[in-house]
Amino acid sequence: MSRGSFVFTPTALRSLELDQDLLERHKYKQRLNSRHLSGYMLRREAESRTPARSCAALPPAVCHDAVIQNALYTGDVEALQRIFPRGSRANLIIEPLGGDMRWVAAGGGLWSLTFEQELTTPLHITAGRGFADCLQLLLQRGADVDLAPDGITALHEACENCEPECSKLLLVHGANANAVAEDGRMPLHMCSRPESLGCAKYLLQYGAAINGRTLEEDDTPLHVAARHGLLEHVQLYLRYGAAVDKKNDEGQTPLSAACSQPQEAQDLRRYFSVCQALLEAGADLHAVDQDRHTPLHMACKNVNADVVDLLLEKGACVNNMDYGGEAPMHNVLKVVCFKVSQQPERIVQALLNHGSIRVWPGALPLVLKHCAESPRTIEVLLNAYSHLKVNDKWVESVAPEVLKEHQAFYQSVFALAMTPRSLQHLARCRLRTFLEGRVHRVVPQLPLPTFIQNYLLLEPRGYVH
Repeated sequence: MSRGSFVFTPTALRSLELDQDLLERHKYKQRLNSRHLSGYMLRREAESRTPARSCAALPPAVCHDAVIQNALYTGDVEALQRIFPRGSRANLIIEPLGGDMRWVAAGGGLWSLTFEQELTTPLHITAGRGFADCLQLLLQRGADVDLAPDGITALHEACENCEPECSKLLLVHGANANAVAEDGRMPLHMCSRPESLGCAKYLLQYGAAINGRTLEEDDTPLHVAARHGLLEHVQLYLRYGAAVDKKNDEGQTPLSAACSQPQEAQDLRRYFSVCQALLEAGADLHAVDQDRHTPLHMACKNVNADVVDLLLEKGACVNNMDYGGEAPMHNVLKVVCFKVSQQPERIVQALLNHGSIRVWPGALPLVLKHCAESPRTIEVLLNAYSHLKVNDKWVESVAPEVLKEHQAFYQSVFALAMTPRSLQHLARCRLRTFLEGRVHRVVPQLPLPTFIQNYLLLEPRGYVH
């Protein structure tokens, strides 16, 4: 044994081997993470690589530091100033701690439960939370403004979360206003809430494509705004030259998208205003989608009486059939029981006054069964017939609890089994038959008292006679 050497014990040798093994594993994990987390950026870099690479072309670093993440998620600008002093680089990809569990195929027909991590960047975190000061600092420290490790850019994030100041900052620093996310949406498509109007304005000022299409649905920004009932967005897009009758992959125009969107009572007025703006801009109210549904079909299905009146006033056809052979009248009658508070009787009345086809008399008991909770709708419908064959099947069609709640009205209906319709009603039917689809135009011009005009126009009175 040479001078200065010493003997390792078996325990010491084993400890050194373990330390070396742990070190190799750590290095391997770092290389693996770097390849996985920066794969998106490396692919982009490879596509646009030039012989002379600058420092700015370096791929983003991978960050798992909980201190940095905490500063970003809380908007602690002072901490970020210490973490990223002048001259440092803030171009990072972050894998947030935690994550949701999901089942992943492990091969051989086996599945394993693992964490689903979403990759993000400091820009995404701060832009989506409205931390404009932090966002400004990161941009000054060289963060890549268009980096999209999880398929969307920070500008998408800012627009989706309605953060106009952050959107402006990103655009000023060169963010691509037409960047396409993995799901095919551009930042302007992310403006789907009223609070996102400021974001939409900035995007258009910085060159966002007003008629840009999503890859999957082929929607334009005007489709998105109309579908969400965003009047100010619609008006803004129309001023910038949005195509009012572009169709998406389902054949829907923006007007169709507005009419087809499910609407609660509090939403009805917003959608009416949107449809009004689109029609004033020249939208085609006769456009049909791939199932041959017109905007009128859809407005009837959503029981938006104001929109139905608007479409009829503009000349919508009440008897267009879809591929299923159904007219707008069928659409409203199928949903009456779910939309009683939205006055479905107004739609049935308007359709009949504009010459809509009526329900086959033999199907009236079925209609009665499904629409009994809206006696006003039943009244309008029945008053379009001069004769009715009321029998026991009609009585059985009305649920006992509904009959009890609206007893007076349904007694007047069932009484028609033994009593013919009144002469007054027969005169009304004769005049309406003569006028055919002109009732809505002619009757208001007749020199008659208002209550008689309303009677001729099938205004509900609470009973039939």
